[in-house]
Amino acid sequence: MKNLTAKAPRRKEVVTARQSLDFAFSAAPRRCGSISLYCLLIFLPLISSCSRVADQKDTPVAISLLGKSYFEPERSVEAQAKLDSNLAVARTNWMSDPSEDSYIWYGRRLGYLSRFQEAIDIFTQGIEKYPNSAKLYRHRGHRFISIRQFDNAIKDLTAADTLIAGFPTEVEPDGMPNKINTPLSTTQFNILYHLGLVYYLKGDFANAQHAYLECLKSSNNNDLLVATIDWLYMTYRRQSKDLEAKFLLDNITDSIEVIENGSYFNRCRMYQGKILPDALLHVASDEQDADLALATQGYGVGNWYMYNGDSTKAKEVFEKVVAGKYFSAFGFIAAEAELARWEK
Repeated sequence: MKNLTAKAPRRKEVVTARQSLDFAFSAAPRRCGSISLYCLLIFLPLISSCSRVADQKDTPVAISLLGKSYFEPERSVEAQAKLDSNLAVARTNWMSDPSEDSYIWYGRRLGYLSRFQEAIDIFTQGIEKYPNSAKLYRHRGHRFISIRQFDNAIKDLTAADTLIAGFPTEVEPDGMPNKINTPLSTTQFNILYHLGLVYYLKGDFANAQHAYLECLKSSNNNDLLVATIDWLYMTYRRQSKDLEAKFLLDNITDSIEVIENGSYFNRCRMYQGKILPDALLHVASDEQDADLALATQGYGVGNWYMYNGDSTKAKEVFEKVVAGKYFSAFGFIAAEAELARWEK
């Protein structure tokens, strides 16, 4: 281990995070002797965390629909190290066994670091090797949404929906576990949910409605139900289908318990008149995932003002959402889409 740590700093050029990983892996067999893979994986995240700073400042990971560049978020040392460690494990698994599952997890771990294009590249390589993988198309479609390439996302998610037809429902493992450490969604649900979302983001509400109605069939627990009902409700309202929207909300009761989709549940209760719109804009800064909650709840509030005739207030709320930090959140991207349409 001492030989590796002594020689790496002598490299004069700036070492990027990706280069540091490649260097360490290539150097390990020659310079580390009997070093265990376990020790190497412990060490690599430290290299990656320290060397990524320059990359974050220089290369945007996404360009907004309004033309703004977004960069990989700054994180605590602990959070960055954990993400990098998970990525190192996924990469090692992929290198030793490039299975369909290894491609999926390598791409997902890149995505959690907001390295969206790299994730897309890995999923693309996986699709070349496993062209009938609905899961690879599903995950690449998600990351096309992250970089605002909606047409590509539609192609991938449509392909995923076709490929998975006839297969039994399969629970999708969580990469970022919820508070009960139990996955709640399925591959089938996620394909249709993201397909409905991307049609909605494009303003194609008719196709969004079709996808969400299909998605309801896969919404087999409260968390999935409130998420699908929320987006379908907004889809109905944007088409002036107010009666259908009203009947849809009858499925949301105060006794419903959710685990990870509290923001969607809050939006539904706002639509029912049980929560004041502005109350959803006040998210405590110490709340877990506060930025995500603001983006998610904020978009619903802005949308509520818009289809109730107050476009000035709606625009104000959308601008507040996109001034936040969680630029990969669906509510954030939806707020961008509304503002971008107004600019045309």
